Amino acid sequence: MKVRLDADPDVVGVTTTTFNAPVIVSSGDRAQIAWGNHAVHQDQDGTSEITAGSEGIAELLAEILGILAAAELTEAQGAVVRRADADALGETTTATSNETLDFDELAEDIAIEIRQIKAIDAEIDALDDRIAALYEAADPAGIVASAPGIGVVLAAGILARTGDLNRFENLAGVRSFTGLVPKVDQSDTSEHHSGPTKSGDLGLRQALFLAADLARKVDPTLAARYQRLYVDNGKHHNSAICTIAAVLITRIAASWRNGQLYELRDTDGRLITQDEGGKRCSELYKIDAATRAARNKNNTAAAWTGRRGKGVDQSRSSSQPV
Repeated sequence: MKVRLDADPDVVGVTTTTFNAPVIVSSGDRAQIAWGNHAVHQDQDGTSEITAGSEGIAELLAEILGILAAAELTEAQGAVVRRADADALGETTTATSNETLDFDELAEDIAIEIRQIKAIDAEIDALDDRIAALYEAADPAGIVASAPGIGVVLAAGILARTGDLNRFENLAGVRSFTGLVPKVDQSDTSEHHSGPTKSGDLGLRQALFLAADLARKVDPTLAARYQRLYVDNGKHHNSAICTIAAVLITRIAASWRNGQLYELRDTDGRLITQDEGGKRCSELYKIDAATRAARNKNNTAAAWTGRRGKGVDQSRSSSQPV
């Protein structure tokens, strides 16, 4: 990963330092290397000069961190890899290496981390098998898992926390049980709807939140609704997803009560496959990065304008399932 890192000319008071060797900048899941005489923010976290001769391994380690976010790893697995990679990156800098790098010791450390990852993988695989067996016994027809984008593990989490969906008097009762319905403040003369009640099972809301975010990328009707809420109505992403989650659990419950699989349909009512649905969502309802960045900026500005000075945490939407 060879990326030039320049100082932001719009930031007042930020000084820069020119390094005459590769500079590595690491932050979270990302690492970048500035090669040659490029200016780098002096106050940028994780900036250090790479030891001569260690450029190749530093670049490789940086690339590993760069692709980590796209890798299908659990949080625990990602943490193990990030820790090992960060330790190895530290060994390539003059601040820690004293001009040398013990590659044998580094290889041994990485081998230990890999064995730990494999052990965690084995435990996860065993749990997945157990969950699949229990889910098959609870839902032999696979109705919950037939919802778009939802796998067996997530379906099991939803069903385990709702129980038999026939036990509810109606679909409104299912929605109310999830805590995803809006609160209603009533008086003698007015009625006001606010964020979700968040009553009931937190684990269920989290599972439905994840399921809804996956389903909107496969079900065109949900994708269209999300786009309308997020882009047209200016809703926060979390708020829009909570609305989608309420719609999704209603459809799952209806399918369960009717004893039939989830029917995936296009916006014109035509039955489609999940592959067709995913393609339609990608082509018609995918929100580009520029639009999303603009919406996030507007949401943040509106939140600060309306609630400045009230001691409210602005980093979280009131609709987030917590």
